[in-house]
Amino acid sequence: MPKIKMPKAAPSLDMTPMVDLAFLLVTFFMLTASVRVSEPVIVDTPSAVSDKLLPENVILVTVDDKGRAFFNINNPEVRIKTLERMAAQYKLTFDDKEKKRFGGMTSFGLPIASLKSYIDMEDPQRVKEAARYHGVPLDSLHPELANWIKFGGYEAAVHSKMEKEKAERLGHTYKYEKLRYALKCDSKTKFMNVKQVLKVFTDLDIYQFNLITNLEQGEEKQ
Repeated sequence: MPKIKMPKAAPSLDMTPMVDLAFLLVTFFMLTASVRVSEPVIVDTPSAVSDKLLPENVILVTVDDKGRAFFNINNPEVRIKTLERMAAQYKLTFDDKEKKRFGGMTSFGLPIASLKSYIDMEDPQRVKEAARYHGVPLDSLHPELANWIKFGGYEAAVHSKMEKEKAERLGHTYKYEKLRYALKCDSKTKFMNVKQVLKVFTDLDIYQFNLITNLEQGEEKQ
């Protein structure tokens, strides 16, 4: 009896699920990614053996090798609220677009009178313009750095209280992280310039702060 030959079907692979997964991953990364903003100043921090990481809720003052002071607070909402308080203090106005752009910025080292035009610049231009300024004023006649730190600390406390109340209303557990202060200096910064910033801290009754250093492996620690 002759053998019956079964028809051979070509194997097929349905790529639809794989394509769907690829598009989902691309969409996820597009929605969650954030634009990296350049720092206007790069400092070569001194080495140390501490291996503690820099906390997330922090006010950072950076002093470069020229003695210029730069201010930064990493929470965008707190940054904007701090800007509003500074604007009221110095009789200035910032529109909603400028506030939003300021919330996404990093450190800055210039008088608040020049901040409006600085905010309107694009990121690469800000880096170039930063070299023109002498840092955030911190002398007794122009205590702008002290005001940034003071208002930033106040707004950070208000923000934490609001987040705690919101979490309690939703029945969630609120993880409170105390605001920390940090000082980052270039290894070539003169002590006189560092001493000026330390005086700003102590005048505000801030006696505990972190010093940003660099490990041998090149990881930035505090």
